[in-house]
Amino acid sequence: MTILITGATGTIGSALVHQLADQHLAVNALTRDPGKAKLPAWVTPVAGDMLDVESMRKALKGVRTLFLLNAVSTQELTEAVLTLNLAREAGIERVVYFSVFNGESFTNVPHFTSKYTIERMIAQMGIPATILRPNCFMQNDALFFKDALLGPGLYPFPIGEKGVSMVDVRDIAEIAAGAVLQREQATQALPSEVINLVGPDALTGSGIAKIWAQLLDKPVTYTGHDTAPFEARLAHHAPGWMAMDMRLMLDRFCSDGMAATSADVDKMTKLLGRKARSYEDFAAETLVKWQG
Repeated sequence: MTILITGATGTIGSALVHQLADQHLAVNALTRDPGKAKLPAWVTPVAGDMLDVESMRKALKGVRTLFLLNAVSTQELTEAVLTLNLAREAGIERVVYFSVFNGESFTNVPHFTSKYTIERMIAQMGIPATILRPNCFMQNDALFFKDALLGPGLYPFPIGEKGVSMVDVRDIAEIAAGAVLQREQATQALPSEVINLVGPDALTGSGIAKIWAQLLDKPVTYTGHDTAPFEARLAHHAPGWMAMDMRLMLDRFCSDGMAATSADVDKMTKLLGRKARSYEDFAAETLVKWQG
């Protein structure tokens, strides 16, 4: 039987695909354009669009385990609902769903509410699934704030001072691969499970600025908790709805935080067989790459 990975060319999906490719399993990667997909050996690109029902019926045929990740978009909820209904129709009883940390409480944040609604659907319909709830990705800082850090020495991500348990995407991919393999290799459908994917520390804006200041050996300033300027800057590069979605998320980071419990951290250690990567280690590795 086959594993189908959706979101296979994104940050998490591509890392997961590489993890599974090393196992020499039958892995299909859903993509709108198989001819352009850059995938490792042992991974087969499969044409499909989660809003194209017939293409998804074909993509799900013969699939034993589904990893469902769909990107933040205005169609995110519809895509996931349709795909899970089609998976049930195809008799798939092994699902790993990529959700979000704190989705049940950040109800005013559009993509959090979409993902938690899918969790409710999975529970109400009795779909055997592992729910992965990732915290904020460390790699986002490397992707978006390189120039600000290396140039004027600014950390411009308004995450507040309550604490956000950022997680390294490599740890996410490792645990996601384990969850997929566990369900794929089980002799029968397993009970549902929820895993919070978190880093070892509750990070603050000022704390992260200090980490970068030590690494760069220069002053680094946290620009503060005002999320409106962040939304305005993001709106120059992304749709307005997405910029507001991100601002609403950051407002909740500032007011409530996204800190993991000690039980969450201990579970990460158990699943990884080691401590999850720290932000200090991630930042040091990132700086080496930037200087390389």
